[in-house]
Amino acid sequence: MSEAIPVEVESNGTIVRGWLYPAEGGSAPTPAVAMIHGFSATAQGMVADRYAAAFAEAGVAALLADPRTIGRSDGEPRGQICEWWQAQDYLALLRHLRSNAAIDPTRVGLWGDSMTGRVAAVVAAVDGDVAALVVQTPVWGDEFEGEQAGRRIAITQILAGDLGDYELDVSGPLPVVSLDQIHAPSLLLPPTAYRWFLEHGARFGTAWMNAGYRVSLQTPVPLDPQSCAPHLTMPVLAVIAEEDEMPGSDADVARAVFETIPEPKELVSVANGHFGLLWEGSPDYQRSIGAQAAFLRRHLVDASA
Repeated sequence: MSEAIPVEVESNGTIVRGWLYPAEGGSAPTPAVAMIHGFSATAQGMVADRYAAAFAEAGVAALLADPRTIGRSDGEPRGQICEWWQAQDYLALLRHLRSNAAIDPTRVGLWGDSMTGRVAAVVAAVDGDVAALVVQTPVWGDEFEGEQAGRRIAITQILAGDLGDYELDVSGPLPVVSLDQIHAPSLLLPPTAYRWFLEHGARFGTAWMNAGYRVSLQTPVPLDPQSCAPHLTMPVLAVIAEEDEMPGSDADVARAVFETIPEPKELVSVANGHFGLLWEGSPDYQRSIGAQAAFLRRHLVDASA
């Protein structure tokens, strides 16, 4: 396994830090995928790095980064979680990969988990040149509304402008997870989130902290994956948890959104809730990581052979 290379990327005036896992077994330029972990999870030691390494072993370089204010990336106050800012960070990662002489700019994909599965779907529809999209347990809504006329175009215009023009709504600081919702209410509520974040975030070197802010922008339209889904023109793989307990990640809604995505597309179902595929070595993890690595190899490596 090749050693991951530290990377710094400028994203709208903020330095976003990540690690590039070089593709194995192929000659440059190679395909690549840009990755951001879900919600407040960080790039080192919280399982997304295992996915990145698996993709690299399959011949697809992986750039896994912490979004601004999270982990080792810059930005203050620490722990601000904003899907619009993360969309800008994804776009910056795409630009960085496409400018790398070792990467084929026509074969760069996106990967997202949970909240960033929501953001990645929007970015893929807005960018237009993403070569493949992988999302797992995506936050695509608790109700299916379908495409809203004009929203994708409006989202594209907002991301091309200055997000600083919009007022902020901020909740926090609050714990990311807590078992005592009376005396210490948290940003994420399910006990499964508490168990996973405390188990993985407490590992040495993750730079994760159990505190954060939920930040939203007063934009004229929301960052809406349902309106963007019908405009995904690249191969798409969605991994959906049948009994997803996280608010915003309703499995029936995710399936309905998936149905609006044009072919080619693939759907993988896992059984053990939102975090099952993030427990390394579990059946859901093995099923998910194997399907994702095979999908990226098929569409980014083998398709160009």
